[in-house]
Amino acid sequence: MTRTNVWLDLISPSHPFLFQGLLDGLSDITFRTTVRKKTETVDLAREAGFDFETLGRDFESVTLRTAAVPLRTLQVAVQAPTADVSLSARNAMCVLASRARGIPSIHFTDNDITAYVDAPLVERSFCRFRATATHHVVPSAFQTSELTRWGTDPSQIHTYDGYKEDIYVANFEPDESFTERLPFETYVVLRPEALGAAYVDEEESLVPQLLEALTAAEANVVYLPRRSGDRPHAEPYPDDRVHVPDGALDGLQLAWHSDGVLTGSGTMAREAACMGKPAVSFFPGPLLSVDRSMVEDGLIVHSRDPDEIASYLASVGTTERMPDRERCFQVREEASSLVRALIENPENPALGSRSGAAERPDLHRAE
Repeated sequence: MTRTNVWLDLISPSHPFLFQGLLDGLSDITFRTTVRKKTETVDLAREAGFDFETLGRDFESVTLRTAAVPLRTLQVAVQAPTADVSLSARNAMCVLASRARGIPSIHFTDNDITAYVDAPLVERSFCRFRATATHHVVPSAFQTSELTRWGTDPSQIHTYDGYKEDIYVANFEPDESFTERLPFETYVVLRPEALGAAYVDEEESLVPQLLEALTAAEANVVYLPRRSGDRPHAEPYPDDRVHVPDGALDGLQLAWHSDGVLTGSGTMAREAACMGKPAVSFFPGPLLSVDRSMVEDGLIVHSRDPDEIASYLASVGTTERMPDRERCFQVREEASSLVRALIENPENPALGSRSGAAERPDLHRAE
């Protein structure tokens, strides 16, 4: 039997552990990995055990970041390793480069923000490019109309029950010595908004107000800046109250040992929620469908009120919570089996009833 070679392209900090968990049971398939320099992505890919080549980088400037996308697309189209199929997440560069190389692409996403906001032209363009992937793998909460509206055939959309964060929480093993790396044992985690993202209109971060409210409530904070412009928010506070790590830390270990996770995006809140930890999203705008699902189920609190957030964390306290690992194992097994079928036969995968998910009722969206 011919061994399948897969090009795996990691471009954001959440990707290394997602694919580490997803590919754990696919040892008979050869993965050749590329990584884009973006915040902690390279460090986390190394920590997750990937052998990889670094190709391309991200930029803090919105203009440079936008210009870098077509340049990196050309770069990976020429320099990415030879493969039979590609695998990526929310990655127009890999999808387009795969088309240029004449190989099928398998694309993960759980981001359907364009269902809820009037997205700028650049984001709509990325949506259209990503929609050209050969196959899309999405959570069941995802609005599949946000792929079909850009031209994806429903038969190319494959859903799994649960959330992408379940896939790698299933692999998580607590490290009881983890807090020895921090200046305190009890803390909350704080991650800023992605203010430079194309789908975020907010220009002012809530972080200064949150730090003031949290420290006033006697909470210690592990603060995780996204970009250099986020770092000054921590300067008024001593390191033994607001700690900014020198390098990348395992986000799941941070969440597990914390008294709560607060993020201006969504991934870290969903990770904490899947582990049964207090989770707060202060995302500045409408939430993704996966976040709405978790809010409705009481797994995540969404608020932009610093005092309300601090009060919520105080009310839940520090009760020990155990993650529902059995549910996470089931999600990982379903998603991993789905990916194996797509990799082994991308032209005609045997997927059963989870293939070609029916579209959910249309939501308001910008035209």
